[in-house]
Amino acid sequence: MFAIDHTNPDQNAVRRARQALRCLPFRRAFYNALEQGALSSQQLSGRGDWERLCRRRLGARRCEDHFIWLIQLGVLRREVDGQGLTERVRLTPLGREVLAIWPHDIPAANPWQRLHHWLGRHRPRI
Repeated sequence: MFAIDHTNPDQNAVRRARQALRCLPFRRAFYNALEQGALSSQQLSGRGDWERLCRRRLGARRCEDHFIWLIQLGVLRREVDGQGLTERVRLTPLGREVLAIWPHDIPAANPWQRLHHWLGRHRPRI
């Protein structure tokens, strides 16, 4: 396993991002699709091949909640066009770095890791 220096903020960002990717319902194919082009929550929730991209079916609002969390972690960013920011997201360099350790599918987190992730996301001050 990788040694993580918890005093280094960059390593903490990578650790949090890895944990999130293992706990969220998106498969590696979703992130591969984002490397090819931007995707909105509406587009993702309306796709017929959603099971290839997600572990479970998600509505547009839930997708957007996950997108916002991944943006806060630095894994995704909003796409910019001539009008400004769009609904669509793309992968960031941090996202590519985190995904590099999983060339195939992302391993699912165990229940304790999911609980830890949920607490960090929804109750960060506990």
